[in-house]
Parts: sequence; C-alpha cells; structure tokens
Amino acid sequence: MTEAPLVLKIGGELLEDPSRLEGVVAAIATIAASGAGVVVAHGGGREIDAALRAAGIEKWQVDGLRVTDEPTLDVVVSVLVGTVNTRFVAALTAAGVAAVGLTGVDGACGLADAAPPHRTVDGRVVDLGRVGVPSDQADMRLLTTLVREGFVPVVASIGVGGDGRLFNVNADTFAGHLAARLGARRLVIAGATPGVLSGDGATLPVLDGGAIARLVAGGTATAGMIAKLRACEHALAGGVEDVLIVDGRDRSALQQAATGAVPLSATRVMQAGVAQQP
Repeated sequence: MTEAPLVLKIGGELLEDPSRLEGVVAAIATIAASGAGVVVAHGGGREIDAALRAAGIEKWQVDGLRVTDEPTLDVVVSVLVGTVNTRFVAALTAAGVAAVGLTGVDGACGLADAAPPHRTVDGRVVDLGRVGVPSDQADMRLLTTLVREGFVPVVASIGVGGDGRLFNVNADTFAGHLAARLGARRLVIAGATPGVLSGDGATLPVLDGGAIARLVAGGTATAGMIAKLRACEHALAGGVEDVLIVDGRDRSALQQAATGAVPLSATRVMQAGVAQQP
C-alpha cells in the first residue's frame, strides 16, 4: 500500500447501537476489500457519559470539548479501550477486515501536549484538565506500516505525553491530526447528522474557512459541530484536499464518501479558493 490513506472518523453514537455498528462495519469492509488504505479513529462520547453517570461523576463540556479531571480520565480510558475499541475491532474482524485495535499511546501516534486554557466562543477561559492537543512530533510509522501491510488501524482517541501521562483527546481533533500527519487523501467525519446544518435545518453542501468562522461566530454551529469544524481546519491546513462530514447512519453515503464521491447528504469542507466540484 503506497497511496495516501483515507482517514475515517466514526462517532461513538454509530458504535453503540448494533444496527448502526453493522452498517459502519459493512462500509469499512467494502472499502478495505477494494485495496484502499484506511485508518479509522473513533470516539465513544455517549457510552462515556453513561459510565460517568453510573460512577456519580459530573459531565462538563465546553464547545464540544470534555473537561477532564483524573476520575473522568479513568472512565474515558476504560470505556474507549476496554469497551468501544474492542467491540468495534471484533465486529470488523468478524466481517473479514484485518483490523488492529490501538490507542494514540501505541507507537506514540497520539503523542500529545497538555491543552492550554480554552477560550470559549462566548469569551470565557476554561482549564480543560487532562485534555491533550496532538503534537506535530507524533510518530506515524506504526500506522503507515500497518496500512502498507494491508491492516486497518482502529485508533481510540487517547493521547500520551512525552512523560507517559495519558490525555483525553477529542476524537474529531485526533482524526484531523492523523489526516494531516499521514497526508491523507481525504478525511471523512461520520456521525449521526447529515453534514453541517444551516439555521433552517438544511445540509450545507460546501464550506470554506470563512463560512466556518461565520457559523461559529453566529452560533449556528452546535458545540459538538464546532470541534468537527476545527478538525476540518486542521486537516486542510496540513494539506488534506477536502473533508466530508457525512451521515454515518447511511451506509451508501459513507461508502461514497470513502471512495471519492460527495453524497447529497454531506458537507464538503475545502480550502477557500479551491474549485467547488460536485
């Protein structure tokens, strides 16, 4: 495998429901069978929320980012690694995909620094705690080796500091980082919404940097979507040609996005000034 890989981010909401998981697995199996290189990053927010409630730990998020203290980090690691990643890889393996379960700790592919205080959209400054920001020094050799040998890395968004400390890394942020560092041919962010929605609920077909800034400043983008849009900006700045935000509940749309097409129910995010091809 020598061509640039596809980076596919799968939202946790697509992995907790068996029928949605089945659709995601089938789409990835089709992509992998074509011989295309794929790196998968995933989250698990809803299952983390449920585990926090069960443990009596309060959830706190700002602009789609989870404020993470030590007890919250323990839950995040337990759920992402011990539950979501293992279940996801098992389902892919059963479908004939040569999947390998990883976290950002493995091979330092998720090397991260502690996130600086976060300035929210409404101007507040918040300490995010044990949240990591992916480092440009992260080592991609493990991922590139696996892809070259025909494996599909499935990476949970746990980062690691140079001193071995673990960090919670937003899954969209992590996927944008992987796409930029791997020189991905495309980043596909799959969730449970049909792309980025306008104020009246219609899918926006194309966005560039200026449109992203307007959506965030105007309050149209939800907290979770803000993190996705920032990940798009990071990937594009790193040289990725385009990013698709797609409804991962639609198996055909996910497959189209992964093979270079642009589904109708998706938002294509591009650099300003790039020809907006259908």
